Amino acid sequence: MSLTTARIALAQFDSVLGDKGHNLQRMASYCHQAADQGAKLICFPELATTGYRGDLLTTRLWDLSEKRDGETSQLFTELANKLDITIVSGFIERGEYLGQIYNSVGVWVPDSSEISGVFRKVHAFGMEKQWFTRGDSYPVFDTPIGKIGIMICYDMGFPEVARILTLGGAELLLAPSAWCAQDEDVWDINTACRALENGTHLVAVNRWGQEGDLPLFGGSKLIGPRGQTLAQASTSGEELLLCEVDFLAQAHTRLNVPYLRDRFPQSYSALVDRKN
Repeated sequence: MSLTTARIALAQFDSVLGDKGHNLQRMASYCHQAADQGAKLICFPELATTGYRGDLLTTRLWDLSEKRDGETSQLFTELANKLDITIVSGFIERGEYLGQIYNSVGVWVPDSSEISGVFRKVHAFGMEKQWFTRGDSYPVFDTPIGKIGIMICYDMGFPEVARILTLGGAELLLAPSAWCAQDEDVWDINTACRALENGTHLVAVNRWGQEGDLPLFGGSKLIGPRGQTLAQASTSGEELLLCEVDFLAQAHTRLNVPYLRDRFPQSYSALVDRKN
């Protein structure tokens, strides 16, 4: 980590379900706005390019899916290079065989000719299990502002995910999400806990809008390494939230609140016992 601070953008917007072309056009506009305001990273919500409701899209999920060199990747690679900004966004990733899809988040960094990598959602929620193949790894990505780790929505409810990413060297955690209004209280608890437990800033970017009978409330936020809310977007509309991540404060917090240093892994064997 060479930077002490980084300006980032949280793009809380309302995807149009099934209209990838429209959504990509709007996302490109958000990237330009963020770069114009000095952001070096922009994060979009879960499945931002297509909308979230698999039960409404059904088999169209395959038609909307794409390989890692598809139209989304081509656009974001171009924008990352042109605007000198790292782009993090959810999309439907096409798998290795016909009919296999993943709920994925891609990372595009400047000075690159292709996508830097992909995180595939591990913990499918509700109806997602019917459509998406689960991921099985927790990569950490190098970006110009530092190493980042990604959790997608429900993944954030499992403390092991954030801890694995942190121990893997992630200096910033991001959680692109499509979190419903009925569970807003859980959103607030999970974001604070995952940040505090790991002494890290957490960027939680939530969808806003309505898909069928599902309200998505927004409330995107930057959480500090003590679990405190440093910046928060509206719960009543779209918003591009610009904020600063202070890595120096994060380092100081880890020294003063030493959860990572005081771990006792030798006593945690039950966590890897397959019977538990």
